[in-house]
Amino acid sequence: MLPHTLIPPVILPATGPWFDIAGLAVFAASGALAAAKRDQTFVTVVFFALITGVGGGTVRDLLIGAPVFWIRDARAASVCLVMALLIWTTPGRLWREEALGWFDAVGLAAYAVYGAAKALGYGVPPVPAALMGVMTACVGGIIRDVLAGEPSILMRPELYVTAAALAAASYVGLVLLGVPNAWSAVIAASAGFTLRAAAIRYHLALPSYGGRR
Repeated sequence: MLPHTLIPPVILPATGPWFDIAGLAVFAASGALAAAKRDQTFVTVVFFALITGVGGGTVRDLLIGAPVFWIRDARAASVCLVMALLIWTTPGRLWREEALGWFDAVGLAAYAVYGAAKALGYGVPPVPAALMGVMTACVGGIIRDVLAGEPSILMRPELYVTAAALAAASYVGLVLLGVPNAWSAVIAASAGFTLRAAAIRYHLALPSYGGRR
């Protein structure tokens, strides 16, 4: 078991932190939009942005024994606040759900890989590490949907969690095979994004249990 003080491996090039912030911004925007479309107050819009943006990473860090990332790094909460303010001050017609869905697909794949990589860096075994990647990518959206009274992403037939699982599992598998971290991250994130993009474009879904009756 690796010590909990181990710094997570660098999984992306020097621009990696900026991709991380961009993904956080997309998820925060989706949370802010969920509140804004229900004519909520600015405080509620900010809360939805924050809980959606940092929810998955918070659960991951608590489970793997890492310092909660947004408490140590002010950029995360700042990005959520900026996105909430942006949503609040612009007309809703400027935010097309279809476009946001594509950005969300990028964030989903990147966060799944980053979550898995951070878990591995803190000594989590491969299978739980992959699951931590899925949680990083999906838990914030689940919390958002529950609070907004919408069907959870877990209950939607279109592939979503599966794409996150593919990205996280692919990264862990490639690392175990000895592929360099940066290449593992790019390949795994690309695989997750491709699956999610195909699901959006062609409405791909897994078979439901009801079909077995």
